[in-house]
Amino acid sequence: MTIVSIALAALALQGSVLPRPSQEPVVAFVDVHVIPMNRDGVLDHQTVVVRGNRIATIGPVAQMHLAAEATVIDGRGKYLMPGLGEMLGHLPNPGAGSELTENVLFLYVANGVTTVRGMQGALAHLELKARIARGELLGPRLWVPGPPLTGNAAPTPQIGRRLVEEQQAAGFDHLEIHEGLTRETYDTIVATAKRLGMRFAGHVPDSVGVYHALESGQASIDQLDNYVETAGGPDSADDRRIAQVVAATCAAHARTVPTMALWETFLGTEDSASLAARSELRYVPPAWRTNWAEQLAQLRGSAPPPRERLATLALRRRILRALQTAGCSIAVGTDSPRLYSVPGFSMVREMRSMAAAGLSTQQILRAATWDAARYFGAEQEFGSVAVGRRADLLLLNGNPLSDLANVGQRAGVMVNGRWLPEPEIEARLERIALAYQ
Repeated sequence: MTIVSIALAALALQGSVLPRPSQEPVVAFVDVHVIPMNRDGVLDHQTVVVRGNRIATIGPVAQMHLAAEATVIDGRGKYLMPGLGEMLGHLPNPGAGSELTENVLFLYVANGVTTVRGMQGALAHLELKARIARGELLGPRLWVPGPPLTGNAAPTPQIGRRLVEEQQAAGFDHLEIHEGLTRETYDTIVATAKRLGMRFAGHVPDSVGVYHALESGQASIDQLDNYVETAGGPDSADDRRIAQVVAATCAAHARTVPTMALWETFLGTEDSASLAARSELRYVPPAWRTNWAEQLAQLRGSAPPPRERLATLALRRRILRALQTAGCSIAVGTDSPRLYSVPGFSMVREMRSMAAAGLSTQQILRAATWDAARYFGAEQEFGSVAVGRRADLLLLNGNPLSDLANVGQRAGVMVNGRWLPEPEIEARLERIALAYQ
């Protein structure tokens, strides 16, 4: 059975669309400070009215008159910003079970992550995406890739072409490029993707190299893959090489997804006991924690000495600063859940790592919201607090523009028009933690 016929069979089992309520609910954030993110600055003392799953009106609190049926949320002293976009996230394997799947989706939403660009996709993720869109499951909006196009999966150009055609016919949102592809197979995949109008993104196979991937139109290069080597490595990198690859990246309008926090775990010196003490690990299964400790031990056992690892980290920060200074597009992604990177919670850690590399708070928040929408060509759909946008919103107790840590100081989250106040979020998180004791 082909991937297309499997997809059609899976979609046929999804059931009918739930009936829409006869009257769309109205929610009003009253006297709140709005951070639009499609422009600089803060709009003070505003009322934002959501009708159904869309932002209906925004205006100064003194000039707004609320409908009697509106649910009022007191925004005094609080800040309302768009929901976050995780640009390198993973969804549970199809066999993970409904409880784990729903918990992972909730971890994203609980942290204000209302959009996830997935990687390492599967047919079951298409059904997951559809169920979330219909309101049957609580979760972020998903952009689902097909299964990774690796050297093993696509050993020849002919197989690469067939896989792209099947993934496009099955309805996947984009292609994930992975390691091991020959240059000929990569070029065939690219040509097929362009013919079918499919975006391709991900890693850079060694046989392809950064420059050819950029010239080919790869939409994003994840984890700064191959940039360290292209720059000459930690011992031989120089400003000229870095400037060349940065200029090529900007010219290609490609996004880089640096995953700095993850690489700090890979290459840093923090041990497993210290990493295991992170409070958010309460919300993942014990088997994940055990597996992560084993992975870290294996990585450290075969890794270069700490001096070399830290030099590589320093070079990654240097490259990221150069990309930022040149005005290249940078996305916020964490590769969660992977090696102590817990879905949702990892976004704040990644933002802090990007700030430590030299990016401004405004640049980081814009990358996680407005620029994420621009990547998908969906600026009129999400990524900003504006009339007509989907009601994916994050209400905070402090101004994130003043301190990135305030991104983690939630007062509540709205996803697709559904309001989740902080007490409800905390109660659900506590239930998850108790289940994983």
